[in-house]
Amino acid sequence: MMKVFDWFDGPYPARVRIAIAEKHLRSEVEFVSVDLWGGEHKSPAFLAKNYSGTLPVLELADGTLIAECTAITEYLDNLDGAPILTGTTAREKGLIHMMSKRAELEVLDAISVYFHHATAGLGPHVELYQNAEWGLRQRDKALRGMRYFDGILRQQPFVTGDYFSMADITLIGGLIFADLVKVAIPDDCDALSAWWVQMQQRPSVRNRLTMSEHAAELA
Repeated sequence: MMKVFDWFDGPYPARVRIAIAEKHLRSEVEFVSVDLWGGEHKSPAFLAKNYSGTLPVLELADGTLIAECTAITEYLDNLDGAPILTGTTAREKGLIHMMSKRAELEVLDAISVYFHHATAGLGPHVELYQNAEWGLRQRDKALRGMRYFDGILRQQPFVTGDYFSMADITLIGGLIFADLVKVAIPDDCDALSAWWVQMQQRPSVRNRLTMSEHAAELA
């Protein structure tokens, strides 16, 4: 049994939850809630598990700890020797990792910076330094990123071509975060908007909040 330390509606934890669902691994995972809004992920006890103080973290049966969504997804995808999210050929792997990184830099991480710097974020107990101007710049960067991915999705059904991959999951995480902080997809991004509607109907995305017992308690 593996453990996933996360918070049920966090946008970064969503990436790993979606991967778990896509790989049909729910029965092999125990979720351990770490109170994001209470700042538990910055506590000394949690920092001992993950130096970065970020969620999620995967703990293996032998005690090995794997942080960072890309690394966790790579591990989960290759458990059965039949990866479906991170690519099988050198070309697929290269494209998926490139586009996943772009989705992180241009949308997800930019929205995160906006949240932590230009809004109340997680509150004064966590947000010890804020730069609102930088946060607003990153919000604008995220909007440019959305337009970039709109252009990509005008040409193909998924971020890297004809198949759902980790790159799509990363962009989904960005749009989940954007919804949380009320940063709307630009009106002229018809392809991205249509893709987002389609992705929200995918079972792994639609059911991500109810994967853990904690979510049921808060429902």
